[in-house]
Amino acid sequence: MKNSELKKLVSQYKEIINRQKKKHTDIKKLSEKLKEIEHRYFHETGRTLKSDLKEFKEN
Repeated sequence: MKNSELKKLVSQYKEIINRQKKKHTDIKKLSEKLKEIEHRYFHETGRTLKSDLKEFKEN
């Protein structure tokens, strides 16, 4: 997977997180999408997405 594709996964992840905060959303459906994105990211990089996001925020 290319870096651009990884960046797209991260942006989709952040977008879904923001959508979950809104009132009129299907949380179950969005949480399934989050799990899929986390699984793909882990499969491609060997790292968890949450830990990488924490590292980006610290830098």
